Amino acid sequence: MEIRPVTTRADRRAFIRLPWAIYAWDKNWVPPLLLDQETLLDPAKNPFFQHAEMEMYLAWSEGVAIGRIAAILDRSHNEFHGERTLHFGFFECVDDVAVARALVDRAKEMGRARGMTTLRGPVNPSTNETCGMLIEGFDSPPVIMMTYNPRYYLSLMERVGLAKAKDLYAWYCDQDIVKLDQLRRVTQRVKERHKVTFRSLDLSRFDEEVGLVHGIYNRAWEKNWGFVPMTEAEFRHMGKNLKPVIVPELAFVAESDGKPAGFILGLPDLNLALIHANGRLFPFGLLKILWHARKIRTCRIITLGVVPEFRKRGIEGLLIFELIDRAPKYPGGELSWILEDNRQMNGILETMGARLYKRYRIYEAPIE
Repeated sequence: MEIRPVTTRADRRAFIRLPWAIYAWDKNWVPPLLLDQETLLDPAKNPFFQHAEMEMYLAWSEGVAIGRIAAILDRSHNEFHGERTLHFGFFECVDDVAVARALVDRAKEMGRARGMTTLRGPVNPSTNETCGMLIEGFDSPPVIMMTYNPRYYLSLMERVGLAKAKDLYAWYCDQDIVKLDQLRRVTQRVKERHKVTFRSLDLSRFDEEVGLVHGIYNRAWEKNWGFVPMTEAEFRHMGKNLKPVIVPELAFVAESDGKPAGFILGLPDLNLALIHANGRLFPFGLLKILWHARKIRTCRIITLGVVPEFRKRGIEGLLIFELIDRAPKYPGGELSWILEDNRQMNGILETMGARLYKRYRIYEAPIE
């Protein structure tokens, strides 16, 4: 077994396609679109790499790829948090601790050479994309833009010396367990007291709306653990990718006294369709996605934020209730991810009757 850097197109192809071998018999794994993965990892196409660098490595045994890892140095993260952290991501591995240790050690080598003191992950390639390793909730597929992994990865992480840095929660909620009539009376009083109104995104003015939401997003999340403000280029890149699946009933701004106060974005759980495409759009993948997408009745609340001056007014709960009330086509869905120590949001969801059904973990270790 040897660890080699990804340097050629053939290496990159092997890196992207390795999960198909790891998850060959796992019915809950959702194959990502190959085109999306290629764009995500391409420094010429992904604006994340305007402030970050990444080295990818593959573990080989007798000509077969058996593991992978990416070492990610995000200068914006380290400047924003005053850290010397190297992240790792895109981790996949056979059930062999020697392979896992060799991959992690190779990532540490990059960090050590650049003066980093902490290894943390997985992030793919940042907390603004998919991140965390599933540690509870292996009985169902992941929802859109959430991770999935074999259960044995938890043992590998511990045995190579990685420890918990932070857990991320995923809650499930549906209209059958939310007392809509009771909540409607409460939320109406809050709306009247703080003069809160809601406005769906105007997709005909999408560029302008993206600029507004970008400002809300960075201000609402700036104090969160692990958060890195997204550049305008990154946010517009993500907006462009998400626009085809945005549903107006699931994407709207909260305004208080006519000023932008918060934002919520829910996405139909497209994974329910993607799971049938096996990562390919052509020749028949796109038709399969379109066919199965018609039946999607669940969503994921992917982003919810309230700017600092409008917090502690109940607007967070208003946004969730408003989405449930507006979108009867989606009677259930996931709210994720939420930091384990975000007592306010976790308390709101627990009060509403939501069920904590999946947990994810960010690991870390010192770079000696």
